[in-house]
Amino acid sequence: MPVYKNESMRAASIKDIKTELEEQPQQTLLALCLRLAKFRKENKELLTYLLFEEGNESGYVESVKTEMNAAFLELNTKNLYIAKKNLRKILRSINRYAKYSGVKTTQVSLLIHFCNKVNESGLRIDRSTALANLYAAQLKKIKTAIATLHEDLQYDYTRELENL
Repeated sequence: MPVYKNESMRAASIKDIKTELEEQPQQTLLALCLRLAKFRKENKELLTYLLFEEGNESGYVESVKTEMNAAFLELNTKNLYIAKKNLRKILRSINRYAKYSGVKTTQVSLLIHFCNKVNESGLRIDRSTALANLYAAQLKKIKTAIATLHEDLQYDYTRELENL
């Protein structure tokens, strides 16, 4: 086990952590997981995904889309500055949820849904350079993610992308 001095508290490598975890009894592992879940909201969300949602990816995507729809209902379309802040907040959530999943189709599906909701919102993204750049960046991210998928999925998602 590597020893780390308290004054230069640096994180251990994944290999070191894995080795140490393999040596721990089950009760200690359970206590560590619960402590991690209490420490940060993101850790708790990731554990929730891994324990309850991982087996039902389509249900997970639908629940995230439902949450996104609710956020778009609260979107302020009158003030472009506030709208931009709200859209960035929604995007942070999407990116976090997509990262938990790690499935590229989930990321593509969520980002396409986001772009559709932006179009439906009636926001005048052409009046704000920041909003136009934000939207363009999401389209670019979708294209990049589509390129990594299977050919059949690429075709389906590319057609959806063209509708945007």
